Amino acid sequence: MGIKSSKRNFFQRILGLPVTSEPKDSNCWSYSGGKLVLDLNKAPELKKPGGAIRLEGKDLPERILVFFGEDKKYHVFRNRCSHVGHRRLDPVPGTNTVQCCSVSKSTYDFSGNKIYGPAPHPVIKYDVTVDGDKLSAKIS
Repeated sequence: MGIKSSKRNFFQRILGLPVTSEPKDSNCWSYSGGKLVLDLNKAPELKKPGGAIRLEGKDLPERILVFFGEDKKYHVFRNRCSHVGHRRLDPVPGTNTVQCCSVSKSTYDFSGNKIYGPAPHPVIKYDVTVDGDKLSAKIS
């Protein structure tokens, strides 16, 4: 099976450096009581299909990947590959997949199921609710 991958150089893959950046406005999101809330007006990175941000810190219990897919839906994943647990995920433009940032290129569909690579398990995907300009997800 041929698989498309994100454009990273060899060193980015070896070091496990994700392509997806943190949001420019760190105040676009909050986490409290197990609930992630993101103000879409403050996250221009998510305006166009393929846009994505990484969320870390602020008492968030785990790293999170949020992206707006080519399917015109928002997706929220635990940002941790199941192959090498410290590696991050990135959406792969034009493919409806997310991929590990390592050399192995473990790839998952928008449901979190592995479709390619050595990863032994699916990745965790969280249910998303969008109400107006607010995106929310229960992170457990």
